[in-house]
Amino acid sequence: MGRVTERRKVLRIRDGAVSARPDTLVAEEPLEIRLNGKPLAITMRTPGDDFALAAGFLVSEGVLASAADLQNIVYCAGATADGSNTYNVVDVRTAPGVVLPDFTLERNVYTSSSCGLCGKASLDAVRTTTRWPIADTPPLRVTPELLAALPDRLRAAQRVFDRTGGLHAAALFDEDGQLLDTREDVGRHNAVDKLIGRALQDDALPLSRTILMVSGRASFELAQKAVMAGIPVLAAVSAPSSLAVDLAAETGLTLVGFLRGSSMNVYAGEERIVLREPAARG
Repeated sequence: MGRVTERRKVLRIRDGAVSARPDTLVAEEPLEIRLNGKPLAITMRTPGDDFALAAGFLVSEGVLASAADLQNIVYCAGATADGSNTYNVVDVRTAPGVVLPDFTLERNVYTSSSCGLCGKASLDAVRTTTRWPIADTPPLRVTPELLAALPDRLRAAQRVFDRTGGLHAAALFDEDGQLLDTREDVGRHNAVDKLIGRALQDDALPLSRTILMVSGRASFELAQKAVMAGIPVLAAVSAPSSLAVDLAAETGLTLVGFLRGSSMNVYAGEERIVLREPAARG
């Protein structure tokens, strides 16, 4: 089984002083996801929570919507030529009667640890495949003060980051700002998949009363994953992409970026933000 961290010898230079020392690095290994025995995708990930990652990925793809859709997930024995198990190949078996979306299973998709599934479907495809259009009733309302507290709470939960400095993190908070779950991975999209996959395994979808907080930027893919899981609020410490903002505006997702200290930008869904005074329009 792959480890979350590995040790490597490095040459350290500090103010002209040179020394050799071991350094702790985050592990990165490929994970092949098979669906009912057929190869579907490969992602570079930090080992751990592999079953949740695969389940969350399939929620984002529109394959799974509840724990009842999932029959089981197993590591594939004999994943190498000599028959050994690398724990880098998982097979997801759907329950009888689950209708698969219209995609080619033999597409051999490569999902990189930085950009996610390249060539993702269009905004229209996300709108038509989501099982839970974002319609939180009664509306989830959050204050800027609550949002401002989330990055520090996320950072405090990053146990592996403290040792490596090389991991992204994603966390789910309830509407009162209480931490529900957090996951780390070399890929931010994998961290989100692990969160969503765990929620599916716990039969907790849709996540309609939660806030998703991510380290780094908010890409189109992260916004897509939030929408597909029914999450009404996505907050990021860095910038969103233009396509992420477009998707948020079209689906009703509240999208917050540059969440640092007491400052933030609200790019879409501002109706969920409780303001002390009306926002200036200009």
